[in-house]
Amino acid sequence: MKNRLIFTFLTCCTLTITLAQSNKRPREYGIRFGVMPTGSLNAITDVPGVRVGQVTIQQGANIRTGVTAILPHEGNIFQQKAPAAIYIGNGFGKLTGYSQVEELGTLETPIVLTNTLSVPTATDALIDYTLAQPANGEVRSVNPVVGETNDGYLNDIRGRHITKQHVLQALQQARTGPVEEGNVGAGTGTVCFGYKGGIGTSSRKLPTSLGGYTVGVLVQTNFGGVLQIAGVPVGVKLGKYSFKEKLDGSCMMVVLTDAPLDARNLKRLAKRAFMGLARTGGIASNGSGDYVIAVSTAYRIPHETTNPFDEVKLLRNDNMSPLFMAAIEATEEAIINSLFAAQSLTGDQGHQVDALPVNQVLDLLRKAGQI
Repeated sequence: MKNRLIFTFLTCCTLTITLAQSNKRPREYGIRFGVMPTGSLNAITDVPGVRVGQVTIQQGANIRTGVTAILPHEGNIFQQKAPAAIYIGNGFGKLTGYSQVEELGTLETPIVLTNTLSVPTATDALIDYTLAQPANGEVRSVNPVVGETNDGYLNDIRGRHITKQHVLQALQQARTGPVEEGNVGAGTGTVCFGYKGGIGTSSRKLPTSLGGYTVGVLVQTNFGGVLQIAGVPVGVKLGKYSFKEKLDGSCMMVVLTDAPLDARNLKRLAKRAFMGLARTGGIASNGSGDYVIAVSTAYRIPHETTNPFDEVKLLRNDNMSPLFMAAIEATEEAIINSLFAAQSLTGDQGHQVDALPVNQVLDLLRKAGQI
């Protein structure tokens, strides 16, 4: 009965309205990140089958938070697991599900991102989501993967306003196609390099001669450092950077690819995403929880099978370098996309965070010959 009620809720719930994205993306201004071509959407959903759902919660003067859910395929993820790995850049965070992914190299639930104090709620919701699926009637153990950043400057985080229904709603409304960026979902209340951060996404498409694979990245940006855009020290030029001002926080990075990789090479790929963060000027400060979750959609690992052997063709180590570059470039661009899309926001206790001054940034890039 409980399972039926959950599915009834998922089917009937209305979608939360999110802020419309109004700013142009950096590429529309002529800014380029690296040398590899993007996918058609320049988003994580360029990887076939990947879906993203977001719920944004802005209520009253002090609630500025939300949920972002990433689903690697449309099937039952518990029964048809995806190869996965997690890389910890700096572990001051509350990521759940790490040890089993590290041990077994598989993902068995969607990935959910939210705020720090809502991780237990999101974890509980993912368990409900998994147990409610008809084929999971005998499941007795679930390894939910939930990441977070702390939005407590703009959001009344102690109020713990995220509910299980919000998480289930994000999962239910997950779709392919364009992904909204900026002040949405888990990025609603985040701050990046002293400016309004948020959700950002990007992708790279390898040429056929290098396998034709796609790498897609989604980030939740809430960290500090010395902002660089296309190699230009924008943070220094604008006078806003770590140790001049108190800029700290975390970044969640999710990397999806349709390249046939096992957990070992997915971890190697995840490490390169962290290099993309460094290219934007992030420093993985002491108080920062910086994690990369990397997943392959190329094949599935059945929960139960009579075959004692895995028979999967995997990409060789010698063919990984193009994917490494793709992850670096897509992560860098996704982070900058989050800044360009985000809008100024006032939140808890009257705290205000301004959006990145795009016009000033464009002037700096022009003077540097980058556009």
